[in-house]
Amino acid sequence: MKDHIHHLIQHPSADPGNVSVPALKVLSEITTSLSTDADVEQLLGRFLATMIRLAGAQAGAVRIITDDRTHLRLIGSVGLPPQLVEHETLVSLDCGVCGKAAREVTVSSWSNVAYCKRQANDAYFSDSCSTVVAVPLMHKNQVMGVYNLFMAEGKVVPDDVRLLFRSISEHLGIALENARLTRENMRISLMNERQMLANQIHDSLAQTLAYAKMRLTVLSGAMRDEDYPKANRYLGDVEEAVDLAYADLRDLITQYRDRINPRGLVPAIHELAKNFRKKANADVDFLNLLQEVNLSPDEEIQVFHIIQESLYNIAKHARARHVVITFDLENGQYIVNVADDGVGVQKKDESSTMGKSFGLTIMRERAGRLNGRLSVESRPAGGTVIRLVFPQRKSEQVA
Repeated sequence: MKDHIHHLIQHPSADPGNVSVPALKVLSEITTSLSTDADVEQLLGRFLATMIRLAGAQAGAVRIITDDRTHLRLIGSVGLPPQLVEHETLVSLDCGVCGKAAREVTVSSWSNVAYCKRQANDAYFSDSCSTVVAVPLMHKNQVMGVYNLFMAEGKVVPDDVRLLFRSISEHLGIALENARLTRENMRISLMNERQMLANQIHDSLAQTLAYAKMRLTVLSGAMRDEDYPKANRYLGDVEEAVDLAYADLRDLITQYRDRINPRGLVPAIHELAKNFRKKANADVDFLNLLQEVNLSPDEEIQVFHIIQESLYNIAKHARARHVVITFDLENGQYIVNVADDGVGVQKKDESSTMGKSFGLTIMRERAGRLNGRLSVESRPAGGTVIRLVFPQRKSEQVA
C-alpha cells in the first residue's frame, strides 16, 4: 500500500490537476470510513461517485458477490437508466467483464459492449457506452465484489488511476470480508443462543410440564376408580407443577428480556445487582477489582448471562440475605465469583439436585464458550460460591 502511494507521489500525471493529491485524500477517507462505518454497502455506494470521477466515467455501478459465490448483486449505481438498473439487479459471476475481473483478479476493460447489450437487452451499451471497466474488490486474491465504470467513446482510465484503484480495491475488499465474517459470527451466536434457550426450557419448563402430564394420567385413573383421596393428592401435585411451570416461564421471559447495557459489562452487572435487590429483597455488593474490563462482545454476553443465571437461582433456591459479586484478573485468568450466605449445597445432594437448582448445564456451556470452567462450592461459613474462571485473550496480554 505504501509503495502504491509513493509511486503516485513520485509519478504524477501530466495533467496539472494530477491525481496524487486526490489519491492520498481518497485513501485517507477510505481508511477512516473502514473504522467508523457500520454498513459496508453504504460505504461502497458512497465511494462509487469518487471512482467515477477519478476514472472520468459517465456512469458506474457497484456489486457484491452473493454468499454462494455464483452471482453478483447490485447494491448501488450512478448515471444508469432505471430499466437497466432493474435488469442488472442480479447477474451471473461468469458474465462478461465482471467474470473476467473475477477470474484474473485485476482491473479489466471490455470493449465488446455488443455482448453487454445482448445480455441486458438495453440500447445504453451502443448509444452511450463504448467501454466497461471492472475493478475487483479483493481480499487475499479472492474477489468479494466489483466496481463497474461505464466509459464514453475515446475515454480510458489513466495508468496512475488504475494503480490507485488497486489500492482502493484492497481496502474495500477487506471491508467486505470483515462484513462477511461479522454476519457469519452473528449467525453462529444466534444459533448457540437458541440452543442454550432450548436447553434451558428443557431443563426447567419442559420437565415440569412432563411431570404434570404424568400426574394427570394417574389422576384420571384414580377418578375412574373413584379413589377420591388419591385423586385429591394427584390434583394437588398437578396444581403445584403448574404453579412451578408458570414461575419458570416468568423467569425465562424476564431473563431473556434483560439485555446487556450498551455501555459494557460493568454497568450491566450494576443493573443486575440493582434488579436483584428489588426481586430477592437481599443486599448485593459488586466489587470490580479491575481498572479496565476489555472483553469481546461475545465474552461480555457469556459472563453477563452466567452472573444473571447465578442471581436468578440464588433468588429461587438459596434464601440468601447477602450476595457479593467480584470480578478480578490474576495471572492471565479472569475470575468471577458470585457468593451468597444462603442455605448452600449439601455434598450428598450435589449429583442429584445441584444441576437442576443452579442450571449448571447452561452455565457450563457458556463457560465453555469462554474456554473457561465453572464450579459451585459450599462456603464453610454457610452459603454458596459460584466461580467462573476463563483466560485473558492473548491480544490483551500483549497489549
